[in-house]
Amino acid sequence: MKPSNWRIILVLAIGILAISTGAILIRLASLSAGMSGVEFSLVIAASRVTIAALLLVPAWSKIQWQSLQSGAIPYAVAAGVCLAVHFAFWITSLSYTSIAASTSLVNTNPIWVALLSRWWLKERLSRQTVIGIVIAMVGGLTIGLADIGGEPTGANPLLGNFLALMGAWVVSLYILLGREAQTKGFSVGGYLVVVFTVAGIVLLPLPLILGVGYSGYPGLVYFYLLLMALFPQLVGNTSLMWAVRWLSPTLVSLAILFEPVGASFLGYLLLGEVPSIMVFLGAIILLIGVAIAALASKEK
Repeated sequence: MKPSNWRIILVLAIGILAISTGAILIRLASLSAGMSGVEFSLVIAASRVTIAALLLVPAWSKIQWQSLQSGAIPYAVAAGVCLAVHFAFWITSLSYTSIAASTSLVNTNPIWVALLSRWWLKERLSRQTVIGIVIAMVGGLTIGLADIGGEPTGANPLLGNFLALMGAWVVSLYILLGREAQTKGFSVGGYLVVVFTVAGIVLLPLPLILGVGYSGYPGLVYFYLLLMALFPQLVGNTSLMWAVRWLSPTLVSLAILFEPVGASFLGYLLLGEVPSIMVFLGAIILLIGVAIAALASKEK
Protein backbone atom coordinates (compact mmCIF):
# COMPACT_ATOMS: atom_id res chain seq x y z
CA MET A 1 0.00 0.00 0.00
CA LYS A 2 1.31 3.41 -0.96
CA PRO A 3 2.12 5.66 2.03
CA SER A 4 0.42 9.03 2.36
CA ASN A 5 1.92 11.92 0.39
CA TRP A 6 2.95 13.81 3.51
CA ARG A 7 4.89 10.78 4.75
CA ILE A 8 6.71 10.40 1.43
CA ILE A 9 7.64 14.09 1.39
CA LEU A 10 8.73 13.89 5.03
CA VAL A 11 11.05 10.95 4.34
CA LEU A 12 12.46 12.72 1.28
CA ALA A 13 13.08 15.86 3.34
CA ILE A 14 14.80 13.81 6.05
CA GLY A 15 17.01 12.24 3.39
CA ILE A 16 18.01 15.64 1.96
CA LEU A 17 18.72 16.99 5.43
CA ALA A 18 20.79 13.90 6.28
CA ILE A 19 23.02 14.09 3.20
CA SER A 20 23.41 17.84 3.74
CA THR A 21 25.22 17.13 7.01
CA GLY A 22 28.00 15.20 5.26
CA ALA A 23 30.24 18.13 4.32
CA ILE A 24 29.95 19.91 7.67
CA LEU A 25 30.65 16.69 9.61
CA ILE A 26 33.78 16.17 7.50
CA ARG A 27 34.92 19.71 8.27
CA LEU A 28 34.19 19.29 11.99
CA ALA A 29 36.14 16.01 12.10
CA SER A 30 39.12 17.66 10.38
CA LEU A 31 39.03 20.63 12.75
CA SER A 32 38.78 18.35 15.81
CA ALA A 33 41.76 16.31 14.61
CA GLY A 34 43.74 19.37 13.56
CA MET A 35 44.41 17.59 10.26
CA SER A 36 43.37 17.88 6.63
CA GLY A 37 44.65 16.87 3.22
CA VAL A 38 44.71 13.56 1.42
CA GLU A 39 45.81 11.31 4.28
CA PHE A 40 43.20 12.31 6.84
CA SER A 41 40.52 12.57 4.14
CA LEU A 42 41.14 8.89 3.39
CA VAL A 43 40.79 8.10 7.11
CA ILE A 44 37.39 9.81 7.06
CA ALA A 45 36.30 8.10 3.84
CA ALA A 46 37.36 4.64 4.99
CA SER A 47 35.81 5.04 8.44
CA ARG A 48 32.53 6.37 7.10
CA VAL A 49 31.82 3.50 4.71
CA THR A 50 33.29 0.80 6.96
CA ILE A 51 31.14 1.77 9.95
CA ALA A 52 28.09 1.85 7.66
CA ALA A 53 28.99 -1.59 6.29
CA LEU A 54 29.37 -3.01 9.81
CA LEU A 55 25.97 -1.63 10.80
CA LEU A 56 24.48 -3.45 7.81
CA VAL A 57 26.10 -6.83 8.55
CA PRO A 58 22.73 -8.42 9.52
CA ALA A 59 21.43 -7.65 6.02
CA TRP A 60 23.95 -10.07 4.45
CA SER A 61 21.73 -13.00 5.41
CA LYS A 62 18.80 -11.46 3.54
CA ILE A 63 20.53 -11.30 0.16
CA GLN A 64 18.94 -13.85 -2.18
CA TRP A 65 22.10 -14.96 -3.93
CA GLN A 66 20.34 -17.68 -5.92
CA SER A 67 18.07 -15.13 -7.60
CA LEU A 68 20.94 -13.00 -8.89
CA GLN A 69 21.54 -13.06 -12.62
CA SER A 70 24.94 -13.48 -14.22
CA GLY A 71 27.00 -10.32 -13.87
CA ALA A 72 25.13 -8.91 -10.88
CA ILE A 73 27.99 -9.44 -8.43
CA PRO A 74 30.76 -8.02 -10.70
CA TYR A 75 28.63 -4.93 -11.34
CA ALA A 76 28.05 -4.44 -7.60
CA VAL A 77 31.74 -4.92 -6.81
CA ALA A 78 32.75 -2.44 -9.52
CA ALA A 79 30.20 0.01 -8.13
CA GLY A 80 31.75 -0.39 -4.67
CA VAL A 81 35.18 0.47 -6.06
CA CYS A 82 33.72 3.56 -7.74
CA LEU A 83 32.04 4.60 -4.49
CA ALA A 84 35.39 4.34 -2.70
CA VAL A 85 37.10 6.51 -5.32
CA HIS A 86 34.21 8.99 -5.20
CA PHE A 87 34.55 9.49 -1.45
CA ALA A 88 38.34 9.73 -1.70
CA PHE A 89 38.05 12.56 -4.25
CA TRP A 90 35.11 14.43 -2.74
CA ILE A 91 36.14 14.31 0.92
CA THR A 92 39.66 15.45 -0.03
CA SER A 93 38.16 18.34 -2.01
CA LEU A 94 36.74 19.78 1.22
CA SER A 95 40.30 20.32 2.46
CA TYR A 96 40.94 22.73 -0.39
CA THR A 97 37.73 24.51 -1.41
CA SER A 98 34.53 25.86 0.10
CA ILE A 99 31.59 23.70 1.13
CA ALA A 100 29.37 25.55 -1.36
CA ALA A 101 31.71 24.94 -4.31
CA SER A 102 32.45 21.32 -3.39
CA THR A 103 28.85 20.23 -2.84
CA SER A 104 27.62 22.07 -5.95
CA LEU A 105 30.22 20.48 -8.22
CA VAL A 106 29.86 16.98 -6.80
CA ASN A 107 26.10 17.16 -7.43
CA THR A 108 26.55 17.56 -11.19
CA ASN A 109 26.26 13.79 -11.59
CA PRO A 110 22.94 13.90 -13.55
CA ILE A 111 24.86 15.58 -16.37
CA TRP A 112 27.68 13.04 -16.38
CA VAL A 113 25.18 10.17 -16.12
CA ALA A 114 23.50 11.54 -19.26
CA LEU A 115 26.83 11.75 -21.10
CA LEU A 116 27.91 8.29 -19.96
CA SER A 117 24.52 6.89 -20.97
CA ARG A 118 25.07 8.33 -24.44
CA TRP A 119 28.37 6.48 -24.72
CA TRP A 120 27.54 3.30 -22.77
CA LEU A 121 23.83 2.74 -23.36
CA LYS A 122 23.67 4.56 -26.72
CA GLU A 123 20.93 6.84 -25.38
CA ARG A 124 20.34 9.97 -27.44
CA LEU A 125 20.90 13.33 -25.77
CA SER A 126 17.88 15.61 -26.12
CA ARG A 127 18.23 19.29 -26.97
CA GLN A 128 17.13 20.15 -23.42
CA THR A 129 19.87 17.94 -21.98
CA VAL A 130 22.50 19.66 -24.12
CA ILE A 131 21.21 23.09 -23.04
CA GLY A 132 21.37 22.01 -19.40
CA ILE A 133 24.92 20.75 -19.85
CA VAL A 134 26.05 24.02 -21.44
CA ILE A 135 24.47 26.10 -18.65
CA ALA A 136 26.03 23.86 -16.00
CA MET A 137 29.43 24.18 -17.67
CA VAL A 138 29.12 27.98 -17.50
CA GLY A 139 28.30 27.69 -13.80
CA GLY A 140 31.17 25.29 -13.19
CA LEU A 141 33.58 27.58 -15.03
CA THR A 142 32.38 30.51 -12.92
CA ILE A 143 33.08 28.55 -9.74
CA GLY A 144 36.44 27.38 -11.04
CA LEU A 145 37.58 30.90 -11.87
CA ALA A 146 35.97 32.55 -8.83
CA ASP A 147 39.17 32.76 -6.84
CA ILE A 148 41.43 34.06 -9.58
CA GLY A 149 42.16 37.64 -8.62
CA GLY A 150 39.89 37.40 -5.60
CA GLU A 151 39.96 36.17 -2.02
CA PRO A 152 40.49 32.38 -1.89
CA THR A 153 37.71 30.30 -0.38
CA GLY A 154 40.04 27.46 0.59
CA ALA A 155 43.65 26.34 0.73
CA ASN A 156 43.71 25.58 -3.01
CA PRO A 157 40.27 26.21 -4.55
CA LEU A 158 41.14 25.14 -8.09
CA LEU A 159 42.46 21.80 -6.86
CA GLY A 160 39.49 21.34 -4.54
CA ASN A 161 37.02 22.15 -7.30
CA PHE A 162 38.74 19.70 -9.64
CA LEU A 163 38.63 16.95 -7.01
CA ALA A 164 34.92 17.58 -6.40
CA LEU A 165 34.31 17.34 -10.14
CA MET A 166 36.27 14.08 -10.27
CA GLY A 167 34.04 12.85 -7.45
CA ALA A 168 30.99 13.66 -9.57
CA TRP A 169 32.41 11.80 -12.57
CA VAL A 170 33.16 8.66 -10.58
CA VAL A 171 29.82 8.63 -8.73
CA SER A 172 28.09 8.86 -12.12
CA LEU A 173 29.76 5.61 -13.10
CA TYR A 174 28.73 4.22 -9.70
CA ILE A 175 25.10 5.10 -10.46
CA LEU A 176 25.15 3.36 -13.85
CA LEU A 177 26.86 0.26 -12.46
CA GLY A 178 24.36 0.19 -9.61
CA ARG A 179 21.49 0.38 -12.07
CA GLU A 180 22.87 -2.67 -13.88
CA ALA A 181 23.42 -4.59 -10.63
CA GLN A 182 19.87 -3.96 -9.45
CA THR A 183 18.32 -4.90 -12.80
CA LYS A 184 20.16 -8.22 -12.44
CA GLY A 185 18.49 -9.11 -9.15
CA PHE A 186 19.97 -7.08 -6.28
CA SER A 187 17.52 -5.48 -3.88
CA VAL A 188 18.34 -1.97 -2.68
CA GLY A 189 19.38 -3.26 0.75
CA GLY A 190 21.49 -6.10 -0.61
CA TYR A 191 23.16 -3.79 -3.10
CA LEU A 192 24.07 -1.23 -0.41
CA VAL A 193 25.56 -3.94 1.81
CA VAL A 194 27.85 -5.14 -0.98
CA VAL A 195 28.97 -1.72 -2.22
CA PHE A 196 29.63 -0.33 1.27
CA THR A 197 31.66 -3.43 2.14
CA VAL A 198 33.69 -3.30 -1.07
CA ALA A 199 34.29 0.44 -0.64
CA GLY A 200 35.50 -0.15 2.91
CA ILE A 201 37.88 -2.91 1.80
CA VAL A 202 39.32 -0.64 -0.91
CA LEU A 203 39.74 2.39 1.37
CA LEU A 204 40.86 0.86 4.68
CA PRO A 205 44.51 0.12 3.72
CA LEU A 206 45.15 3.46 1.99
CA PRO A 207 45.75 5.67 5.05
CA LEU A 208 48.06 3.01 6.50
CA ILE A 209 50.04 2.91 3.25
CA LEU A 210 50.41 6.70 3.49
CA GLY A 211 51.60 6.45 7.09
CA VAL A 212 48.41 7.56 8.87
CA GLY A 213 46.60 5.35 11.38
CA TYR A 214 43.08 5.13 12.75
CA SER A 215 43.87 5.60 16.44
CA GLY A 216 45.04 8.44 18.65
CA TYR A 217 42.53 11.08 17.58
CA PRO A 218 40.37 13.10 20.00
CA GLY A 219 37.08 11.48 20.97
CA LEU A 220 35.11 14.08 19.02
CA VAL A 221 36.65 12.81 15.78
CA TYR A 222 35.22 9.32 16.31
CA PHE A 223 31.88 10.84 17.28
CA TYR A 224 31.73 12.75 14.00
CA LEU A 225 32.76 9.65 12.05
CA LEU A 226 29.90 7.71 13.64
CA LEU A 227 27.48 10.51 12.78
CA MET A 228 28.70 10.42 9.16
CA ALA A 229 27.97 6.71 8.91
CA LEU A 230 24.56 7.06 10.55
CA PHE A 231 23.15 10.18 8.90
CA PRO A 232 24.49 10.98 5.40
CA GLN A 233 25.54 7.39 4.68
CA LEU A 234 22.66 5.29 6.07
CA VAL A 235 19.72 7.59 6.80
CA GLY A 236 20.37 9.73 3.72
CA ASN A 237 20.85 6.91 1.22
CA THR A 238 18.05 4.75 2.62
CA SER A 239 15.54 7.62 2.73
CA LEU A 240 16.24 8.68 -0.84
CA MET A 241 16.08 5.13 -2.18
CA TRP A 242 12.80 4.56 -0.32
CA ALA A 243 11.35 7.82 -1.66
CA VAL A 244 12.22 6.95 -5.25
CA ARG A 245 9.90 3.93 -4.97
CA TRP A 246 6.95 6.33 -4.74
CA LEU A 247 8.21 9.44 -6.54
CA SER A 248 9.77 9.87 -9.96
CA PRO A 249 13.58 9.55 -10.04
CA THR A 250 13.65 12.98 -11.69
CA LEU A 251 11.84 14.60 -8.76
CA VAL A 252 14.20 12.94 -6.28
CA SER A 253 17.22 14.03 -8.38
CA LEU A 254 15.97 17.60 -8.33
CA ALA A 255 15.35 17.44 -4.57
CA ILE A 256 18.95 16.30 -4.04
CA LEU A 257 20.05 19.62 -5.55
CA PHE A 258 19.02 21.18 -2.25
CA GLU A 259 22.04 19.45 -0.64
CA PRO A 260 24.45 22.30 -1.53
CA VAL A 261 21.94 24.77 -0.10
CA GLY A 262 21.63 22.86 3.17
CA ALA A 263 25.36 22.16 3.39
CA SER A 264 26.25 25.81 2.72
CA PHE A 265 23.75 26.99 5.33
CA LEU A 266 25.23 24.61 7.92
CA GLY A 267 28.72 25.77 6.97
CA TYR A 268 27.69 29.36 7.59
CA LEU A 269 25.78 28.55 10.79
CA LEU A 270 28.44 26.38 12.44
CA LEU A 271 31.70 27.59 10.91
CA GLY A 272 30.91 31.08 9.67
CA GLU A 273 31.95 30.03 6.15
CA VAL A 274 30.58 32.42 3.53
CA PRO A 275 31.29 31.64 -0.15
CA SER A 276 32.37 34.47 -2.42
CA ILE A 277 29.76 36.14 -4.63
CA MET A 278 31.27 34.47 -7.72
CA VAL A 279 31.07 31.02 -6.12
CA PHE A 280 27.49 31.72 -5.05
CA LEU A 281 26.44 32.87 -8.54
CA GLY A 282 28.32 30.03 -10.20
CA ALA A 283 26.61 27.49 -7.95
CA ILE A 284 23.17 28.88 -8.83
CA ILE A 285 23.92 28.76 -12.58
CA LEU A 286 25.38 25.26 -12.29
CA LEU A 287 22.41 23.87 -10.34
CA ILE A 288 19.95 25.42 -12.81
CA GLY A 289 21.78 23.64 -15.62
CA VAL A 290 21.73 20.34 -13.73
CA ALA A 291 18.00 20.77 -13.04
CA ILE A 292 17.29 21.36 -16.74
CA ALA A 293 19.27 18.25 -17.69
CA ALA A 294 17.51 16.19 -14.99
CA LEU A 295 14.09 17.32 -16.22
CA ALA A 296 15.10 16.27 -19.73
CA SER A 297 15.61 12.71 -18.49
CA LYS A 298 11.95 12.64 -17.40
CA GLU A 299 10.81 13.53 -20.91
CA LYS A 300 12.88 10.66 -22.33
